[in-house]
Amino acid sequence: QVQLVESGGGLVQAGGSLRLSCAASGRTFSRYAMGWFRQAPGKEREFVGYINWSGDITYYTDSVKGRFTISRDNAKNMVYLQMNSLKPEDSAKYYCAGSKSTHTVTSRLLYDSWGQGTQVTVSS
Repeated sequence: QVQLVESGGGLVQAGGSLRLSCAASGRTFSRYAMGWFRQAPGKEREFVGYINWSGDITYYTDSVKGRFTISRDNAKNMVYLQMNSLKPEDSAKYYCAGSKSTHTVTSRLLYDSWGQGTQVTVSS
């Protein structure tokens, strides 16, 4: 497993942008596919986006396509989630997660490393 720490959350107005960062520890980070999930109060944790180990494959849930972008820097053990055109319904705690699967994974059950989350609040 890798240890993950998210940062970059905060309060932003609708239409604004935030960039979340996820710092990973461990030499095996580059072997992990990475995902971003979010969880709003009273709701289940949901998939946001995915990036494969090399960074050349990404996948997003429909509600964020065209607004969110995932990237990674394996040399720095970092994963990023750029969020643009934010909406109030994007408000949630955002988590990064690592998976050893070689397939595009959207299920949180296939991720075995999780960060503690960072809160994003979008005001209307």
